[in-house]
Amino acid sequence: MARLNLLEETRYEKLPVTVYPNQKEASKQVAQRIAGLIKAKQEIGKPAVLGLATGVTPIGVYQELVRLHKEEGLSFKNVITFNLDEYYPMQPDAAQSYVTFMNENLFNHIDIEQSNVHIPNGTLDKDAVAAFCMDYEHKIEELGGLDLQILGIGRTGHIGFNEPGSAPNSGTRLVTLDDLTRSDASRDFGGKENVPTKAITMGIGTIFKAREIILMAWSQRKAAIIKKAVEGEISSEVPATYLQLSEHVEFVLDEGAASDLTRFDTPWLVKDCVWDNNLKKKAVIWLAGELQKPVLKLTEEDYNNHGMAQLAVEQGPVYNINIDIFNQIQHTITGWPGGKPNADDSQRPERANPAKKRSIVFSPHPDDDVISMGGTFIRLVDQGHDVHVAYQTSGNTAVWDDDVLRYVEFAIDFNKSIGDDTDKLTGIYEGMRTFLQQKQPNQIDSQEIRNVKGFIRKTEAIAGARYAGLPDDHIHFMALPFYETGKTQKNKVGEEDVRLTMELLQAVKPHQVFAAGDFADPHGTHVVCFNIILEALKRLKETEDWVKDCWLWLYRGAWHEFATHEIEMAVPLSPQEVLRKRHAIFKHQSQKDTPVFPGDDAREFWVRAEDRNRETANCYNQLGLAEYEAMEAFVRYKF
Repeated sequence: MARLNLLEETRYEKLPVTVYPNQKEASKQVAQRIAGLIKAKQEIGKPAVLGLATGVTPIGVYQELVRLHKEEGLSFKNVITFNLDEYYPMQPDAAQSYVTFMNENLFNHIDIEQSNVHIPNGTLDKDAVAAFCMDYEHKIEELGGLDLQILGIGRTGHIGFNEPGSAPNSGTRLVTLDDLTRSDASRDFGGKENVPTKAITMGIGTIFKAREIILMAWSQRKAAIIKKAVEGEISSEVPATYLQLSEHVEFVLDEGAASDLTRFDTPWLVKDCVWDNNLKKKAVIWLAGELQKPVLKLTEEDYNNHGMAQLAVEQGPVYNINIDIFNQIQHTITGWPGGKPNADDSQRPERANPAKKRSIVFSPHPDDDVISMGGTFIRLVDQGHDVHVAYQTSGNTAVWDDDVLRYVEFAIDFNKSIGDDTDKLTGIYEGMRTFLQQKQPNQIDSQEIRNVKGFIRKTEAIAGARYAGLPDDHIHFMALPFYETGKTQKNKVGEEDVRLTMELLQAVKPHQVFAAGDFADPHGTHVVCFNIILEALKRLKETEDWVKDCWLWLYRGAWHEFATHEIEMAVPLSPQEVLRKRHAIFKHQSQKDTPVFPGDDAREFWVRAEDRNRETANCYNQLGLAEYEAMEAFVRYKF
């Protein structure tokens, strides 16, 4: 019976999928499977032939394999590896090369024979590439094929560098990279213009010959493409869908990457559900969206025809369900994000007391505050609350080099205008200019340049916070140490990061903390900064009474908004407030027009923010609620 239930749940899935609670556990399980294969081959005196992948996805697997080698004696003497791909052209000692990646993350830490390591050669003359690719295929065939191939998946659906349009029988070859793939790699290369346009990759046909294939994906950022790969039709536009044809493939996912699959996203379509309030709210809002109907107009027939008959029977009549959900959504709307004084707060998202609250808005980057919750920020100040803003990182990696020279030139001219000596500053400027002329892609800036980039972001943040109405002593620049590497790759969080956060929280003793909950941030800074805040609050809760009355609100908006059913506080913005928010964002001039790291959304940040805020308001309106110009959304995090 359990087997039948599982088949029913996964009936939309066209290949085997295993879901783990998090990527750490999933990576550990994959590593254990690889270790088991290596040991089994050792016992019969044969090599284990592995196909390996690069990128962020397999790093946890490689870390666990290194641990197994160092702590449990796993030997790699009998292992032969073939990597999926390499940029072309690419020097093996370049920071962005996959040779460097594999050495740093795996090979330098285990006892593998260097002669057993194979990675496509990015240094070949172009007319030698075809012969190299043929030889790469022959080496794999001579060894009897790959025992196990591990894969990640790109947001175009590529596996290896087999981009949309790749043939299912393709072999190792030189390919042209998709524009989105190059955009995703731009941080590693110091700009998209520095990313190679081509790569050498194993073909889909080569991958298919492996006796076992494991595709891994982590985080909600991969959820949409995973749904296409697992549940969609086979198409050259999503090369990973070809894996549906293999009898030896398994997708290993964390909960975020699996979240769009039918059994997790709309489980009522595939199984009976335990209808708690959250699932009921999600289902009713989904149904209203599917039918383009206000919640109060949904009928019993609508429920029955869309997998929700069980809900109608157990908790109906459906009109009562509709009224309940409508009221719940309506109660999330408030023009008083700090609570409405002297009002009944039993149906409001925030407490009425104290009437004047101490609030801290934590901003991972120096512009997240105004981009994601600028309207609420301004309204909290306007309504008389004691508002502080804390910029957690300097954001110094996200400033164009040209801006550094422009600001230093201004400083030189200003010093001249007031009669100050400019010789020292001019010397520093000339050194900066020489450095930038010779700077290599993704090279770490000199300390002086990093300082100026940080000053640029700082002055912009001050201007934005002042525009929102804050006095200077309520504007805090934390410059958390984990971020200050000068590289896109950041350090791990340390005690100093948590200590600095605890000190600020102790000084303010806030009733409200607003933190970025946009964990789809492709660069990971948001989730790191959130975890620091959470750790600080958890520690303080053990000794400080005020923490028990402190509510933690999460905001989004820079990358993705909360789903409507998740929203617990929706702050409506008038047309004038939308304009004020826009002007606050405009204070961040270095991020306007063409920011260094725009992500995959071509719109300017202020346009993204306004569009998303209007989309949220439109969703509420379509559900039958009042029509607002825009809305900022929040979810309360119960720590």
